[in-house]
Amino acid sequence: MRQALSEARKCTHVPTAFCVGCVIVVYPDERGIVLSTGYSRELAGNTHAEANALQKARMLQTLPGISETSTLSTLLHTASVYTTLEPCSVRTSGLAPCANALVDAGVKEVIIGVQEPDDFVTCEGVKVLRDGGVEVKWVKGLDEECLRVARGVFD
Repeated sequence: MRQALSEARKCTHVPTAFCVGCVIVVYPDERGIVLSTGYSRELAGNTHAEANALQKARMLQTLPGISETSTLSTLLHTASVYTTLEPCSVRTSGLAPCANALVDAGVKEVIIGVQEPDDFVTCEGVKVLRDGGVEVKWVKGLDEECLRVARGVFD
């Protein structure tokens, strides 16, 4: 989660959106390997951290340290996704919600730093994830820091 917070701190803060960081870790064997990272507005098009991390994973030509016989789809089924804020279930921009994208990618679990507050929309990302068969875990003790960073306080 610390690496996800570092990603979130790379965001350009805007008053109408959160600063979120995401790290996707896959387990081709007993060791975890960071597959990709992302942060809010990193890629063009009003993008969110989880969507960016998934997009960057899809753009990989090779998977460093991973057997050539492993496919991205297979790896994502082993993935732990660390995100500083609950993945969105509603996008006012009309783009696909991140919770749905994570379910569609088939990730194993999502570890969340803090629940999304109702600043912009009412989020039901955890419900979408669980209904889609994704295990959800909460990081204890980092919720205040994750919320401060989400609101653009990078101290």
